Amino acid sequence: MFEPKNDDVAADFRGRVEALVRQIPRGRVMTYGQLAALAGAARAARVVGGIAHFGDPQLPWQRVVNKQGGLAAGYPGGRSGHKQVLAQEGFEFDDQDRVDVATLIWWPPGEEPPQQSLV
Repeated sequence: MFEPKNDDVAADFRGRVEALVRQIPRGRVMTYGQLAALAGAARAARVVGGIAHFGDPQLPWQRVVNKQGGLAAGYPGGRSGHKQVLAQEGFEFDDQDRVDVATLIWWPPGEEPPQQSLV
């Protein structure tokens, strides 16, 4: 598990995660693991979840899902609140309330999806 050694490292990681989330276009998603890897700590998906939970509420955190397309229990209103916000953006869900990550995944310009999926 990624454990920053000092506050500067943690702030830098948080800043990179938030910068990526800020870019996610409407109708697309990123995963916690994908964000962690792109921010420099591939094994820190749970840390990204914590940043999302306590992070800037003005960012489009609703566009971050787990690697199976599952919704966040820690989202305001729980999974149903997460689903409601995504549905307002036009997202569709399977019978387990997941989005289709394979179709909706977004990669920042210049980033290549890895051979072995990080999502």
